[in-house]
Amino acid sequence: MIPEDFHKALLDWFDDHGRKDLPWQKNITPYKVWVSEIMLQQTQVATVIPYFERFMEKFPTAEALADADLDEVLHSWSGLGYYARARNLHKSSRLIMNQDFPNTLEDLTQLPGIGLSTAGAILSIACQQSHAILDGNVKRVFTRFKAIEGWPGQSKINKELWEISQQYTPLKRTAEYTQAIMDLGATICTRKNPSCIKCPVHLGCKAKQLNRIDDFPTPKPTKTLPVKQCAFLILKNSENEILLEKRPPTGIWGSLWSFPEFTDIQAACFWCHGKNIQTDKLQTLSPGRHTFSHYHLDYSVILITTENPTNYVMEANHSVWYKAQNKDKIGLPTPIKKLIQENI
Repeated sequence: MIPEDFHKALLDWFDDHGRKDLPWQKNITPYKVWVSEIMLQQTQVATVIPYFERFMEKFPTAEALADADLDEVLHSWSGLGYYARARNLHKSSRLIMNQDFPNTLEDLTQLPGIGLSTAGAILSIACQQSHAILDGNVKRVFTRFKAIEGWPGQSKINKELWEISQQYTPLKRTAEYTQAIMDLGATICTRKNPSCIKCPVHLGCKAKQLNRIDDFPTPKPTKTLPVKQCAFLILKNSENEILLEKRPPTGIWGSLWSFPEFTDIQAACFWCHGKNIQTDKLQTLSPGRHTFSHYHLDYSVILITTENPTNYVMEANHSVWYKAQNKDKIGLPTPIKKLIQENI
């Protein structure tokens, strides 16, 4: 199937069946498309919609996002995961303050967290420019359409897919085409049980012709995730407040608030003794596991109530006594939020 026939079949299908009422498709702006594309990275549409709507309500423009504190932004992001996305959004919004929204690939890709595909989506959908995209849905469509062997994460395969995406990106109706091919991957050419009979381009699909739909894309080579261990200390004072510490700006849960973390329970107790915090009424709570993309975190949890928290000298902007009932606007990782809800 030549690109022109591919375009026509896909756009005809999109006109009749494509999604056109998603929140970021209404009153389209580059900022809305940017936020939605970042949120949709490794996250499904159904999950993103309520987060996007709340985010837009709090930060309706790039200027509003730039004016906000990072804690407030991370609080709005809590539960979506991959928090570097939120940090990059906030950082980028401050970089483009007091100027027009960037409208070239070169300018957009210089901003933190914006790669070629995200930039292409912003410029195609919001600026009517002809640029290719290659998100996960588009990769899946083209690996099947062309029956491309090899894990798409490999640089060689990724390069080949970019060339195909560029070849098939039309000069006209690029905004509709971009949304259509993402829709095709999200609703028809799905990871499991694709609806090939409903696919507008199935007649040209090599994987379909070979009866090998389930073989594409080639899965990522399996690798056993390593396991790391730590101990969280829930330190509660007589006011029913808990001690939280702000994590470093980079790395796992960067700039979020969490419990003091130690290598093990013994190390947590040693720290308490150094702060003159009694551990004789220590409670051991149920352990847990949180899985990141590249390792499992197994954590132990201890709860200590202290009557004299003033012995712990807090560093400015690094530690806080937090009252869960106040619903302060700070960013909390999902496991930490859950532990607070269960124990405070």
